[in-house]
Amino acid sequence: METVKPMAVAPKSRFRRTFAKVLNIHKLTGVAPAEEVKKIKFDSKDGNLSESFYKLEEEYERRLALEALLAKLFATVSTIKAGYAQLQHSQSPYDAIGIQKADNLVVSELKTLSELKQCFLKKQMDPNPERTLVLAEIQELRSLLKTYEIMGRKLESQCKLKDSEILFLREKLEETTKQNRLTEKRLNQSGQLCNPLDNLHLSALNPTHFVAYLNHTVKSIRGFVKLMIQQMKLAGWDLSMAANSIQPGVFYYKQDHKCFTFEHFVSNVMFEAFHLPHFSTESRSFKKQSKTEREAKQSKTERETFFERFTELKSMKAKDYLNTRPKSRFARFCRAKFLQLIHPKMEQAFFGHMHLRNQVSAGVFPETSLCSGFLEMAKRVWLLHCLALSFEHEAEIFRVHKGCRFSEVYMRSVAEEALEETEQPRVAFTVVPGFRIGNCLIQCEVYLSVS
Repeated sequence: METVKPMAVAPKSRFRRTFAKVLNIHKLTGVAPAEEVKKIKFDSKDGNLSESFYKLEEEYERRLALEALLAKLFATVSTIKAGYAQLQHSQSPYDAIGIQKADNLVVSELKTLSELKQCFLKKQMDPNPERTLVLAEIQELRSLLKTYEIMGRKLESQCKLKDSEILFLREKLEETTKQNRLTEKRLNQSGQLCNPLDNLHLSALNPTHFVAYLNHTVKSIRGFVKLMIQQMKLAGWDLSMAANSIQPGVFYYKQDHKCFTFEHFVSNVMFEAFHLPHFSTESRSFKKQSKTEREAKQSKTERETFFERFTELKSMKAKDYLNTRPKSRFARFCRAKFLQLIHPKMEQAFFGHMHLRNQVSAGVFPETSLCSGFLEMAKRVWLLHCLALSFEHEAEIFRVHKGCRFSEVYMRSVAEEALEETEQPRVAFTVVPGFRIGNCLIQCEVYLSVS
């Protein structure tokens, strides 16, 4: 920034004053141009015209010079701010050269401020205010640009720091999760881990027990889905085409999210007719009755019956129970759901034959990983069904239709990316249904996609 020098008389101002003097001489001598026909007469008031012109000219020059001074003042302040921002940025990480440059800039601009103050006090105005105004605006814009660049670099470094913190916390979370699993496994083996469903009585039954067993059921469903996807990969299936055949036109934020489509398919099959006793469509007339009639029929004896079935099967393995009671309702449930899940084309692709289907139809489940995973899942779903019918107010199941708005009251998203990347996400499909027990609401799990 150049220093302010005492005002010199500009050529333009000289020309104006010379022109005013000529007009004054013409007024005094009474000389008029030859082209004018009438003679101009000056009265006493016309003598003030030149004086007013001088005053207006001086006022205009004074205001313009003051504007230039203020513009230089603000431009200098902006430069000091930019220098101070550079000084802070250079301290972390430490940059000696950057600190020295910023310090020199701030000191230089403070000197300029002092010079501007002296010029104002001594009334030494800028000789070329128009040029000063333009230069001051350019300087201020450059200072602002520099400040924003420094802020951008600072935000970028903070973002990198946050990314490293996230990475560290993820690694710590994985390590903690592994330790928790090992601890849980050891406690299970030693029998020290207390299950809230152990030693449970009907009188003490509450929605918390239902939620706890629902979590076990969802885990078993996801375990079976993993086994099914593994069989698909071994059979050479295109998982994208398989997912699209179940739920067409869904946008997935990650390729791994397609597993939720298969979980949606398995859940739909396993929870179909969940609200009917024994999953039997023959009981539809039971649900068509009025609420008063249902409450009257849902006696304590029926609740005790379902709770006894829950207690009996919970302590046994599904395979052992089927061997001892091959014609039970649970056995019919397992056969029907397995044949509904593993259709003939899927079985032919997985195993190259249809023997498994024939064995299951005859009531025999072979010792395979897929059958073992299915029986564990079927047992959990059946027990959850028995537990739901053990409540005084039956557990009602609900799902959310495709295209519905997301509501945190009724839903929980299985993919956090949808909430972060989409302003108004819509439900693509329900992964796990929700439940309502009296006044207690258990959220359903949904996959969200773009509307």
